[in-house]
Amino acid sequence: MFRSISALHAFRQVRQSRHFHVCKAALAQAQRSAVAPAQDAPIVQYVKRKVEERRRLQSELSEDALSVDDIRRVRKIRELEPLQEAWAEWNRAKQSLEETLPLLNDPDPTMRSMAEEEYAALSENMNNLVENTFPTLLVPPSDTAHLSAIIELRAGVGGSESALFVADLVRMYTRAAQAMGWDVHLVSSNILETGGMKDAIMEVKGKGVYDALRFESGVHRVQRVPATEASGRVHTSTVGVMVLPLSEEAESSSADDDLIKMDEIKLEVMRSRGAGGQHVNKTESAVRLTHIPTGITVSMQDERSQHQNRRRAFQVLRARLMDRKLNQEMLERRDLRRNLVRSADRSEKIRTYNYAQDRVTDHRLGMSLKNLTSVMDGDGLQDFIRALQQRHHDEMLEEVLAQQ
Repeated sequence: MFRSISALHAFRQVRQSRHFHVCKAALAQAQRSAVAPAQDAPIVQYVKRKVEERRRLQSELSEDALSVDDIRRVRKIRELEPLQEAWAEWNRAKQSLEETLPLLNDPDPTMRSMAEEEYAALSENMNNLVENTFPTLLVPPSDTAHLSAIIELRAGVGGSESALFVADLVRMYTRAAQAMGWDVHLVSSNILETGGMKDAIMEVKGKGVYDALRFESGVHRVQRVPATEASGRVHTSTVGVMVLPLSEEAESSSADDDLIKMDEIKLEVMRSRGAGGQHVNKTESAVRLTHIPTGITVSMQDERSQHQNRRRAFQVLRARLMDRKLNQEMLERRDLRRNLVRSADRSEKIRTYNYAQDRVTDHRLGMSLKNLTSVMDGDGLQDFIRALQQRHHDEMLEEVLAQQ
């Protein structure tokens, strides 16, 4: 709107001045300023270069287009075609905007009103292309969009209060998953007699689950007054959360694949411990797997049969190995940049739940919500999830733009 007012001010100068050629230049300058900022935006310049690259590849094709280089060029040309179409739309809107600008100062009120509506519509279209269409086309699709997730939670600092918060987080993630239409299941939990859980493993299945929840990995800190605290003093406790990728296809309990080789696995069976009656004490249903190359160990005893525990254990081990592989690929791809190392650090404190102030703060976003109950019920958590996904998308876009 500010740029439109500048153009209008320049036009009034034209009408008031006796030196028409001087004021005509002022009007032209105002018109140029209305579109120049968008034209100079880094993402616009990047798209322009990619379109020029596509045009160059087309000019390099041989007549028969049968060579290996031609096949590579054709593949790239097709890949850039949606960007070319979006760029053509942006240029059409830009040209129409430039043609509409002088009409914003038309002496006819009807014509001026129509021009203002047209200007607003064209500006909105251009902004949508720059802010949404271009980024969507430039950021590569996620390789993990099809993956579900396993959430591991472990009590940290704070003793029994930390264990109680593990149970609270299990409830929070369960409510959030149900609200988003995902299937959620508590795979295992170590429930304490004093209340709460020492640790827990959850399975959440659905499209895009891992991409949505992956940023929940890290240290979650809670500040509240324990029920047993007579003096009302606020205690600080922590819970470690790790979100692992879960492949729906990888349900095998023994077959070799690209992550697991059976000759690298040490498998042990034993009697389950804890509550569960005579069945727990008399059958060797518990399973422990050790991945020898990495030292990763998974124990499972919550299912009633050894076969079920074995399947679950392999599922969790595969998820941990896949998570390890994805993080290594991310660090290599992003050249070990400092902010990416930080985002992958599972020991980093990522969020604080302050009960006394009814506030939840995500330290990566610098974002606080003054409705702790909503977050713990799962609804407010979705606001953090969406914001973290947007931040990740913006980082990916910055990485793409930095390539050229």
